[in-house]
Amino acid sequence: MTKLTFFSGVNEIGGNKFLLEDGGTRIFLDFGQSFSFGCDYFGGYLAPRRVNGVGDYLEFGLIPPLKGLYSREAIENTDLRYFRPRFDAVILSHAHIDHIGHLHFLHPDIPVYCGEATKTIMDAMAETGGYNPGEHPWKTFRTGDRLKIGSLTVAPIHVDHSIPAAYGFIIHTSEGAVVYSGDMRLHGPMSKMTKEFIEKAAEAEPIAMISEGTRVAPKERRVNHTEAEVRRRSQQITANTSKLVIATYYGRDIDRFNTFHQIAKATARKFVISLKSAYLLNKLKDDPKLKIPNVLKDSNLLFYKKRKRSGLYETRDYFLWERPFLDKAVTYDYVKRSQSKVLLNLDQPSFTELIDIRPDSGGHFIHSMSEPFTEEDIDAEIMHNWLQHFKLMFHQIHASGHCPAKDLETAINTINPRSLYPVHTEHPELFSKIINKKIHLIIPRRKKTYPVK
Repeated sequence: MTKLTFFSGVNEIGGNKFLLEDGGTRIFLDFGQSFSFGCDYFGGYLAPRRVNGVGDYLEFGLIPPLKGLYSREAIENTDLRYFRPRFDAVILSHAHIDHIGHLHFLHPDIPVYCGEATKTIMDAMAETGGYNPGEHPWKTFRTGDRLKIGSLTVAPIHVDHSIPAAYGFIIHTSEGAVVYSGDMRLHGPMSKMTKEFIEKAAEAEPIAMISEGTRVAPKERRVNHTEAEVRRRSQQITANTSKLVIATYYGRDIDRFNTFHQIAKATARKFVISLKSAYLLNKLKDDPKLKIPNVLKDSNLLFYKKRKRSGLYETRDYFLWERPFLDKAVTYDYVKRSQSKVLLNLDQPSFTELIDIRPDSGGHFIHSMSEPFTEEDIDAEIMHNWLQHFKLMFHQIHASGHCPAKDLETAINTINPRSLYPVHTEHPELFSKIINKKIHLIIPRRKKTYPVK
């Protein structure tokens, strides 16, 4: 029998942890942390204890209590007995935290499959701090590969999303094909990839589809900009001011980096990015599928370095991974003196740099990310307090990484699965309004197992 169990990622945004079983083969589709993770029990300074492994998570049912899933260290202080792995693989759709956030708890012998650039991105996240993917046998893939895992054959197919190396999957089981969308969009610069996924998924005549539905809601909250529209509007603002322009966007959105990089060139401004961004871009530059400049040689790019321990910008103040970029790095003083010649990428946790930069009144702040579903954003009220204090004009200009309802309607009805399981959404019931009547809508419940046939 083929079965699906949804441990999280249902009736919420992100946190995808879906177990697919086929005979004796058991694989997880993603293993992430939701954006609302544990908010009933944790928040602010109250967080799960790292030293306690999965103990604090298990206490409140925030992670599945499955035998043979976790490392010995992760369950050391829990009632779970340690077993050798009873799962064959974890397959990752892309490198956003809501899909990869809990990998570090898993047994180190469980293989993790991911796109080649996904592995590069996760390595960069680990090397620059703040993320631990754990130790696993890593197996990478690209579109066109076939992954043989026990009784399953998995076909990864690229989709367009707000991060490189995003994939959907066609999983051939003993009962028929199961399609998993991952996160995707049809309005992005690489929409042809999503169209290819939809075409291949339809050809497989799936018995079931697991579909994201981030933007399926009673009322659409976002303007459905394309990347070209983000560039046009942002470039118009930048070209028509002699003040400082600041842009914030999701740090691993390479499409958005390219957009602002092009804007800086077109408006004769230097694009100043963080050392962390420079490191990631440098890691990805050799990927033949990505159009990324050589950041160390590009004359339009500079890197922003913050004051650290000595306050004197000494090389020893900076991490080893930061040091190769220091020759092209500038400080707040450069930005302060060059406001009409700079496009500054400043993430919101770095807003304290504005105290040193002291932007001239009437500058512009382009918020090119959505709220509240990003792990790098801060409270909107706090953000606007800072902008008002420094008299910066706010602009919301963003191209979402997810399909609006009308595009999901096209995708799902083209694929035409026998059954549909909506995930990564707060409104699964609304899928009944966008799918054709022949598709059986199953609204999954957390921890419930569903036979697939």
